Amino acid sequence: MTDRTTGPGSGPDRKPDSGPSTPGRSASGPSTPGPARPTARLRPTARRRPGAPRVPVTLLLPALLGLAFLILPLVGLLVRAPWSGLSEQLTSTAVWDALRLSLVCATAATAVSLVLGVPLAWLLARTELPGRRVIRALVTLPLVLPPVVGGVALLLVLGRRGIVGSWLDSAFGITLPFTTTGVVIAEAFVAMPFLVISVEGALRAADPRYEEAAATLGASRLTAFRRVTLPLIAPGIAAGAVLAWARALGEFGATITFAGNFPGRTQTMPLAVYLAMESDPEAAIALSLVLLVVSVAVLVGLRDRWMSTP
Repeated sequence: MTDRTTGPGSGPDRKPDSGPSTPGRSASGPSTPGPARPTARLRPTARRRPGAPRVPVTLLLPALLGLAFLILPLVGLLVRAPWSGLSEQLTSTAVWDALRLSLVCATAATAVSLVLGVPLAWLLARTELPGRRVIRALVTLPLVLPPVVGGVALLLVLGRRGIVGSWLDSAFGITLPFTTTGVVIAEAFVAMPFLVISVEGALRAADPRYEEAAATLGASRLTAFRRVTLPLIAPGIAAGAVLAWARALGEFGATITFAGNFPGRTQTMPLAVYLAMESDPEAAIALSLVLLVVSVAVLVGLRDRWMSTP
């Protein structure tokens, strides 16, 4: 007889095995062989504080001083403005002549900038012109050139004894300095770079494949430019025209040097402000308020273009 050892795993109470056993696996579930690995603890992520980040005092103080430096003069202009007699100041003959002349000359200068500046911007953006960098630097030179120097340069070229002005005077009897036309020329000289830069940027951002597709369909370069390119860059042209108009409206140095300061003929609003500061400060403040309103209107009109992201 063979002795049978009874135990908890034998006898009638023994449960049949569910299957072959594998090392490291028990009936209750899988288990990892060997020593148990410690569970990795997750580091709590740093929580961001709601709201704007804290500004260091070393940056906040000069920033507030700079803001005050830019805003306080404008606040002083508004505080000291003769609000009670503002309508009377703006309806006077001298002020109205300066306003009318400024608006007419600034609009004419903007038109000249559009006619000459848009093709120039296309030339700089779409062609591989030799010396293009030098040409672009010369185009943008009036932006950094002192306006009085620009007026002197115009006088030496277009004056009655200038390089071109002497020929115009002798051949056609045309005199440009100290005339209303001279005001338009001086304003266009300082305002056109703003339009050229804006339009050139719009041309570089526009996809040239649309022009190439128009060319494959039989359109000429001029037709593609008129029917395809201009609608694409219309916002850039509008923004550049507004900037050029505002710059022409506020031009002083080149105008007084090349065109003079004759009431009703060459005296624009900036020149009227300069002249009125000596005799009628209230009229100077009234004209300054008009220029301030125009500048704010320009900024509001271009806000969407400046603040939008591509």
